[in-house]
Amino acid sequence: MRGRAVSVSVVSVALALFLAGTGWGEPLQKKSLSLEDARKAGAAAAVEAKKNKWNVAIAVVDDGGYLLYFERLDETLIASADLAIGKARTAVIYKRPSKALEDALNGGQYSILSYPNILPREGGLPIFADGKVVGAIGVSGGKSSEDAQTAKAGVDALTLK
Repeated sequence: MRGRAVSVSVVSVALALFLAGTGWGEPLQKKSLSLEDARKAGAAAAVEAKKNKWNVAIAVVDDGGYLLYFERLDETLIASADLAIGKARTAVIYKRPSKALEDALNGGQYSILSYPNILPREGGLPIFADGKVVGAIGVSGGKSSEDAQTAKAGVDALTLK
């Protein structure tokens, strides 16, 4: 019986050392997009749109695709609201600009249309911090290139590390 108790103790100690070395049980720490960051990106995008007289909707989402900030400039089509949110969600969920998915679709990859929560249209850009996607911005209401330019102005306004 004593030999069995010793072997259980040795296994317990070995398991504890293994788990301690792997970081199990420690809280995961990750960067996130703050409301202040979302407002800053949205405001910069709005300045770009107004400067060019583009009537657009601007959406900023967190890393889960949930809306943090939204603005629809005067005279913007109502439909642009949902499109801006969709572009932002596409960029964050797929961790790439929404234009990359539009390009893939235009290249014949029609299966993209079966992907969940996708809007393969230019104007959505992911927002990165420490090489990880922490959110995204989506813009809709102008030409695709205008939406992308407006979104880029929003991303460029942030200095996330």
